[in-house]
Amino acid sequence: MTALTLYALTGAALIGLGLYGLIAARHLLRRIVAFNLLGSGLFLYLGAAGARGDGPDPVPQALIITGIVVALSASALAVGLLVAGARLSGRATLPEEAE
Repeated sequence: MTALTLYALTGAALIGLGLYGLIAARHLLRRIVAFNLLGSGLFLYLGAAGARGDGPDPVPQALIITGIVVALSASALAVGLLVAGARLSGRATLPEEAE
């Protein structure tokens, strides 16, 4: 097993954990963390995919750096909206579904 295969499998595992967290978590902050975990797995997988061949490909590296900046700003916005929503409603979880 090469290092690139290990990175790709680790990225796939992080993507799976992030998807599970998005589906299973009721607390909105946990969903934000799960979404960030999913994004980190995608960045790791994209980096492993871009490193194949003769040398590193600069396009996936540029996409990863841009994605990290966008993910950081989106996470800050999501946490800010979560705090504002929690102040208004008094809770930071999703409402119960009507059965």
